[in-house]
Order: sequence, then C-alpha cells, then structure tokens
Amino acid sequence: MPAWVLVCNPAKFDLVGMRRDGKKPQDWTIGRYRGEISPGEPFALWLTGSSGGIAAIGEIAGAPYEANDSADADYWTDPPTGQRWVVPILITSWVEPVLPRDTVRGDGLLAGATLLTQPFASNPHRLSETQWHRLMTLVTQSGQSLVTKDSDQWQLEPGHKIRRVELHERYGGSGQGGISPSRSTPNILIFTDPSSGHEHGYYDEWAEDGTFHYTGEGQAGDQAFVRGNKAIRDHVQDGRALRLFEGSRGEVRYVGEFVLDPTTPWSYGRAPETGGGPERQVIRFHMLRIGTPVLRPEVPVGVGYREADEDVVPVPTTPVPNTELNGRNLRAHRRLQNLLASELRARGIEPLSPGPADPDFDLAWHPDANCLTVCEIKSLTRANEINQLRLGLGQVLDYVDQLGHRAERVLGVLWIEREPSDDRWIALCQRAGIRLAWPGLEQEITRLKK
Repeated sequence: MPAWVLVCNPAKFDLVGMRRDGKKPQDWTIGRYRGEISPGEPFALWLTGSSGGIAAIGEIAGAPYEANDSADADYWTDPPTGQRWVVPILITSWVEPVLPRDTVRGDGLLAGATLLTQPFASNPHRLSETQWHRLMTLVTQSGQSLVTKDSDQWQLEPGHKIRRVELHERYGGSGQGGISPSRSTPNILIFTDPSSGHEHGYYDEWAEDGTFHYTGEGQAGDQAFVRGNKAIRDHVQDGRALRLFEGSRGEVRYVGEFVLDPTTPWSYGRAPETGGGPERQVIRFHMLRIGTPVLRPEVPVGVGYREADEDVVPVPTTPVPNTELNGRNLRAHRRLQNLLASELRARGIEPLSPGPADPDFDLAWHPDANCLTVCEIKSLTRANEINQLRLGLGQVLDYVDQLGHRAERVLGVLWIEREPSDDRWIALCQRAGIRLAWPGLEQEITRLKK
C-alpha cells in the first residue's frame, strides 16, 4: 500500500491557528496522482520552513474530486479560487513536537523521497511502504508524542497505578484481554500478568538481548497475526504507541512505552494451550523500552526467580552487542546464574528475576530490608574477556542508576565465570562502586551492605 506526504506552507495556510480553534482540515489540494490515491491510505502532513517537519498523521478519507471553493477559507492568507482538485483527509493524530525536517533529511532510507529531492513539486508526494515504515519509526523513536486531541495526550508516568476501567474510559480500548488496541487514541494497551497468564501459556520475560518478550494473544491453536497480534506487529506504520501495564484486572500499573525491536521484532516459541492443553506455536514479540524507566519508590523490584534453561540453543540473528548470544557462552551464563541463585537460597536469601517494570538484570536480592543488590552475570573466554567485562560493568552501572530511586541503598555486583586475567579490572570496578566477584566469593557478595 502506498503512503503519501501532503505539504503545508505556514505562510499560506494557518494550520496552527486552525488547531488552536479546535478544527482540522477536511480536504487538501492536490495536483497529481489523482488516479492512484485511494481511501484508507496513510499520509503525513509536512510543514515547510526552518521550524518545519512532520506535524500530523492521518489517512485518506475519500476519492479525489473537483471543488470550487474551500471550507477552510478563514485560515488561508489568500484563499484559492476557481476549480481545483482536492482529496478528503482525516488527521488521526498530531505529532508533538513536530518531527524536525533535518531528522527526516538525514535519514538514508528517506533521502530519495521526492519530498526531499523535488520539494517544490505539487501535492502529494509518494512514499514506498518501506519509506513510510521508516518515517513512522523516526516519529516513534525520536521522542515525539502522537496526540488525537489535547485531552488525549498521554498523562501516565511509569509506575503510576490506575484502575483498568478508568484507563479504558480515558484512552479507549477493550477492558478484556491482554492486547487492547484503541480506536479513539493512538495507543495499544498491553497487559502482562504472570499470576493469570501462565495458565494460558503466556510467559513474558526479559531476554538476554535486553528485549522484553511478550507472548501474543490466542489461547488455543497456533497463534497468527490477526487482531491484537497484527496491531502490535504494525504499530509503527499505524502510528500507535505500545503501552505496557503490569496486571490484568482491577488496578494495573503502567510500566512504560515500548517499541518492537527493529532488528528482530518477533520470534516463535512453544507453549501449552489454556488449562495445560497440547503445545502450540506462539508469537513472542521482542519489545524495547523507550523513554523514562520506572522511578517511583513504592514499586517493588523483581519477581520470583525463574530458573534459566541451560539447554537452550540460540537462534542465529543479526549480531547485537551482547556476545553471550551464542552457544557456549549462553549455556555458561545460564549455568552461572542458576548456581548463584541456588547459593543465595542456601543462605536464606530469595533470588529475584526482573519484572517488566525493571531493567533487565540477571539476578537481584535483598541483603536486608533497606538494601537491594543487583547483579549482572558474564561468562568469560580468552577471546571475549575484555568485551564482556566492559559490557558487564556498563550494564551494572545502568541498573544501579535506574533502581536508585526504588531502594534506600542499591549495590551492584558483576559476577563472572572466573577471576579475570588482568587484576586491574578488580580495582576499576571498585572505583566505579561495583563489586567484581566470581565463584568462591559467594559469602562476600551476600554480606555486602556498603
């Protein structure tokens, strides 16, 4: 399906004033593609000028037709006269703030669009499906919000609780099910709840590559890209934000906004049907958190420890900056994690796995009621030792920083497979406030209280 860009010159048409008055344009003048543009196709509205860029997203609402006047004459500096071709449009969301034109111009996939190569050509400009997908990715990942009207702007912050009934009254969507696309706002509301999800074969968790794996909907038979699953898959090109919540009934907690991993947006797994039925194929969406993490101190950290599968064989994917995503290192990593969890339990300490509201640490535990220890685990080989230590140290520092608002004291531990070849890493981690340790030092790290 093609997509379109409609250009607006603010010196000729007061789009800002129209929006301030609570109105939207009903049609748009076009000079070409009259036989190709069709109802239901998406468009972006482009403002010219130094502060211009993508200002709105919408869809073509009807077939082009000839008009003699303009319903929006009050907003034209010099209203058009005479017969002209227009196309009905429906603006579904405003982009706030405007996606800057330099962001679009600097993107390689969009560089060949006629919007940039022929800026003075008449409306509309055509985009391929790939270019449209990329444009919506830029909107989603550059910090812009999609707002249908002023009252629809997203107001929940990560960690906030809200009754699910009130959530749907405010932002739309169905009050039933785990995936709830809204028709009234540009959001897809997603709910994760281990207490009820496991009975339906829904196992949501952080993966080693830093993505949150969310199981698609469908309780019987192989899952397919229909209804909610299709909505998640297409959320970028549809201009919808993924909003993740903990809980499924009553009061739910907002985790934050997510986006599908553009490298590997989903994979397939096996899980039983509802009530322990036969195994079937399920979709696992790979989601990346964007924006601010949960900072509210009343939100507890972690969930009950989930035993890591040491026999897992990773599926080859495009390389990512985590060298543990291959056979030997992944198995060693999970073995180390399970062994450390067992050692913690032997000392009367309950190990924790990350919940959806947490950063994707490997283990966490409470040495006492006022202290939290967060731990990243790294396997080591001679070939990857330096990269693993660099990566692990950065991850632990990030976890400590993110969780610093949710515990009185947060300690960081980098747990590695063996003593490092170069002991400068011990001092380096110590200067950074992180404890570097390995098997045989379990007693020391479980007693850490800063």
